[in-house]
Amino acid sequence: MYGKLQSESNKVYKIDDVPLNKFHMRITALTFGANFSDGYSLGIIGIVLTLIGPQMKLNSVWTGLLGASALLGLFFGSLLLGGLADRVGRQKIFITNFLIVTVFSFLQFFVNSPEMLFIIRICIGLALGGDYAVGSTLLAEFAPKKYRGLLMGSLNVLWTFGYVAATFVGYYLQKYGNPGSNWRWMLVSGAIPAAIVLVLRIGTPESPRWLISKGRAEEARNIVTKYLGANVIIDETVSHATNYKTSDLFKKDLLKRTLFGGVFYLCNVLPYFAIYTFLPTILERMNFGEWSFTVDTTLNLFLLIGSIAGLWMIEKFTRRGFTIYSFIILAISLVVLVLLPDNAKVLSLVIFSFFTFVMSAASNLTLVYPAEIFPTEVRGAGVGVVTAISRIGAALGTFALPVVQGKWGINVAMYSMGAVLLIGAIASILWAPETGKLSLEDISH
Repeated sequence: MYGKLQSESNKVYKIDDVPLNKFHMRITALTFGANFSDGYSLGIIGIVLTLIGPQMKLNSVWTGLLGASALLGLFFGSLLLGGLADRVGRQKIFITNFLIVTVFSFLQFFVNSPEMLFIIRICIGLALGGDYAVGSTLLAEFAPKKYRGLLMGSLNVLWTFGYVAATFVGYYLQKYGNPGSNWRWMLVSGAIPAAIVLVLRIGTPESPRWLISKGRAEEARNIVTKYLGANVIIDETVSHATNYKTSDLFKKDLLKRTLFGGVFYLCNVLPYFAIYTFLPTILERMNFGEWSFTVDTTLNLFLLIGSIAGLWMIEKFTRRGFTIYSFIILAISLVVLVLLPDNAKVLSLVIFSFFTFVMSAASNLTLVYPAEIFPTEVRGAGVGVVTAISRIGAALGTFALPVVQGKWGINVAMYSMGAVLLIGAIASILWAPETGKLSLEDISH
């Protein structure tokens, strides 16, 4: 028995095949920060808008702008900071992001106008967008291929926990807080988890794959030895295979990957963000009335269950199959939900819960697929670009939903979301690659 254990300890592993260890769990936990904070930020603003709307006399345009403000910031942050991470490294951006999130989350307490809140939430979104690009990239470059889908998909579970946590914090503060200032405490509460993440991220190592791509092989080997083990090796020739630049994302070799990543990501998150940002308003328009909180709580429960079940689905199904069929199922179930008569409340709740479950499960893919389809040299920029595409779409959807709903009604707004899901299904059928069992080098080159 001892001889077998000694033999295992002397076995040499490639970085893609190394057994899961404590460091993998740590880097995953630290990457959770952006996802939890983003979910919390989106969840809390939906409740805050119901309170500050009357106080600040917000019209539908300002309601949409404030609902979409963090998403607009996410667009610019993921676009700019993802590319910057390919030049200066993942680790610097990884830490700086949450310094910004912490400071500006705290500053929300002092807002006195919609313009001021809009600017502050743009800044929060800017840092969160950069963290989406850099965090998932850093995790993908450390994660073994066997567990890559599970570890990266789990990031979405924490997004869901953040969203649901905001719902309950908002409900508690709305019920028991001071009616004149409770919304301020709701907004500033996001600074607490952000500060914790900031402190814990200090000391995070640089990505060895990025170091290799920059010709810094000795530093990469030292990090691999320190955090993954002396018996783990990394392919030091990968940087010589290609010489991709950010502009190559829009040229022949990588354009299809960029198009797929952007359309897939956008069509997944646009309905998600638009619907669940304004869920209390949507439930009211669906005539749930006094049952709105119960229905809201039920749907939040299915968000959690779906996100956890989605981790199993990522391991069980192919990336391509899971993507295509989830889009089709979501589009059909949303159309059916709209077609139901007003008095079919129980059936509406069942279908809405099913839609929520599938939407949450499929959303796990948004944090797996993008990091798997781009080469190391431009992975940060690639993830940043497709995240930016998704966030500008989600921002437009979040802005437009209350406007469309107010002008043409809830049914037209929901049909529009169904059309977006259908576009996602078509794009996935045409372009979705299969990446689940490949190493990052095999995918890239």
